[in-house]
Amino acid sequence: MKVSLFITCLSDALYPRVGEAMVRILARHGIEVHFPEAQTCCGQPAFNSGYWDEARTSAQTLIQAFADSDYVISPSGSCTGMIHHYYPKLFENDPQLLAKANALREKTYEFTQFLVNILGITDLGAVFPHKVTYHPSCHGSRLLGIKQEPLQLMEQVKGLDLVPLPFAEDCCGFGGTFAVKMSDISGAMVTEKADHVLETEAEVLVGLDLGCLMNISGNLRFRGKPVRVMHLAELLYEGMMANEHQ
Repeated sequence: MKVSLFITCLSDALYPRVGEAMVRILARHGIEVHFPEAQTCCGQPAFNSGYWDEARTSAQTLIQAFADSDYVISPSGSCTGMIHHYYPKLFENDPQLLAKANALREKTYEFTQFLVNILGITDLGAVFPHKVTYHPSCHGSRLLGIKQEPLQLMEQVKGLDLVPLPFAEDCCGFGGTFAVKMSDISGAMVTEKADHVLETEAEVLVGLDLGCLMNISGNLRFRGKPVRVMHLAELLYEGMMANEHQ
């Protein structure tokens, strides 16, 4: 099984520990993760802004980078959703590239999907004695249908107290370029989301998409609220390490 890591822009540039956590979790289950250095942005910012030619260029680079991989895993429901739902649209008039785009689509998974649905792993032996709330990002839950996988993983973490997030499925307001083009609306949305996080009195907010987590954590930090914000891969790996050192 040749598993490749699609690191995504935000993880690569701002949150490298998320990629490291994914690789280390899989290594402990006997899976060596490859990192094709030719990979680049999935093209979503360009696509969402209407620059489809530029998005195609990025997409072709990504398709080529992962051509030899059996599986491609990503820490982002948003970037994975781009490959699943919009790559076929980008290449609908090019049969050869469409076939390659569909081949990448079929082997690309968001991290929790890969753990639970492909590897059949839900219990990582993690310990995390904290009060946690979970934000289901829009693209992961709506485009990819990720519902139970992260919950199944968290249910097996010893000591983790998972509390429901009010209006959990409401968008956090990030939306990539939307946050720049309509910053006032975006700011109001993330403030509302952060308010709901604070209502839970959780110590930790966890999610699957770094764009959302960056947006919410920025709002909380600006307001001086001491809520720790983590990608689920980070939480799981930290919990595995805590269990080993008990």
